[in-house]
Amino acid sequence: MSKRNDERVAETVEADLIAALGPPTRAQKASFLVLGALCAWGAVAYGYQSRHGLAATAMNNYFSWGVYIVNFVFFIGISHAGTLVSAILRVTGAEWRRPITRMAEGITVFALLIGGPMVIVDMGRPDRLHYVVLHGRIQSPILWDVLSVTTYMTGSLLYLYLPMIPDMALLRDTAAPLAPWRRRLYGRLAIGWTGTPDQWRRLERAISVMALVIIPVAVSVHTVVSWIFGMTLRAGWHSTIFGPYFVVGAIFSGIAALLTAMALFVKFFPYLDRYITLDHFKKLASLLLAVNLIYIYFTVSEYLTMGYTSETADRKLLWALFHGEFAAMFWVMAVTGLLLPALLLALPWTRTFWGIVTASVLINIGMWLKRFVIVVPTLSRPFMPVVSLPGQPAHYVPTWVEWSITLGAFSGFCFLYLLFSKLFPIVSIWEVQHADERHAPAATRAAETFEGPAAGREALA
Repeated sequence: MSKRNDERVAETVEADLIAALGPPTRAQKASFLVLGALCAWGAVAYGYQSRHGLAATAMNNYFSWGVYIVNFVFFIGISHAGTLVSAILRVTGAEWRRPITRMAEGITVFALLIGGPMVIVDMGRPDRLHYVVLHGRIQSPILWDVLSVTTYMTGSLLYLYLPMIPDMALLRDTAAPLAPWRRRLYGRLAIGWTGTPDQWRRLERAISVMALVIIPVAVSVHTVVSWIFGMTLRAGWHSTIFGPYFVVGAIFSGIAALLTAMALFVKFFPYLDRYITLDHFKKLASLLLAVNLIYIYFTVSEYLTMGYTSETADRKLLWALFHGEFAAMFWVMAVTGLLLPALLLALPWTRTFWGIVTASVLINIGMWLKRFVIVVPTLSRPFMPVVSLPGQPAHYVPTWVEWSITLGAFSGFCFLYLLFSKLFPIVSIWEVQHADERHAPAATRAAETFEGPAAGREALA
């Protein structure tokens, strides 16, 4: 009886998660159209920049970096979602992670696909990118960054693909109606998987090895990104704290991005609320709160150290942040991006679905502003005054080209993520089906948490 019940649950899981791959709903079609149009507009803006050079941007003698580098650091940061939720929780044996691991791994890959090229967009001569490889100097943090990001991308793609192999074989052989091109795609990606004990043993070993490898690689990536700033003698950048500070910030924004994605999938994809429950949101909220408090500690430590020494360059930078032209952005980041989310996540009466999602959205907005606060104010306070060329202001206000490319980058990330979720199961079918026997199947957990799927949808609403 128990075996038949387990088979029935497995069939239900398979049917539910394959149903999410069906024809796009009206909301999903509208999302594809809007995101595609915004991506196209971003491409038009980049074409304009390619013809007119960086003169089309607000970057000048003072500001050699701008929102493109802000976007680069932000996307590399949210890519840590896959590292924390999938790799670390897999290594520690947290079984509750099973329905959300692929979402996290997808964020990692697509954030890197969008974030990495931001450096190319920032270049005045992108046709000379290969010089970094041909003539790069090992002493340069720029070369370290290129090597670490490409290594991270390769490892993340492999780490995303390996757990997908059993699902590709399942979709190849399913009786559900699927287009012929889909079956051919799934068949090739399944690479001859038949589910023998030897294949399962090899797969589990490969996933475990990749989980152990990807964690230090991910930590090294954002550490190297921080060294690009920390290795320079600029006020606000030259700090030994930047390595762990950036890593914690990356994990912070990565968890928030994952929670936001989970909320959207639960709301707009059928049946996913049976497997992604309020319990998953609360567990991730606990992790998010812990990292939030650590990040607040690092932020206070950073500015307290700068203020206590009271060196001239640091004092001018702090004045610009606390009272000057960047004060509004800084205090919005501090209050709505750090303090308010901490309260929403800590107080029991706001630790609800909407409270957690609101905190996650505020954190991602705040972390983008934080990256802007790191990059731009320091460049506005050089040690030696730079004489501006005629027509070049000493203040940085991004142009329509920069905002358009930024909007296109965020839209491209969402478009790729949504497209992936319609081509492949965004919840790992085999991992949910093969949940540890000490834990109830995912569908049963949903019933226990919300007293049934219908009640689950009401609770999430």
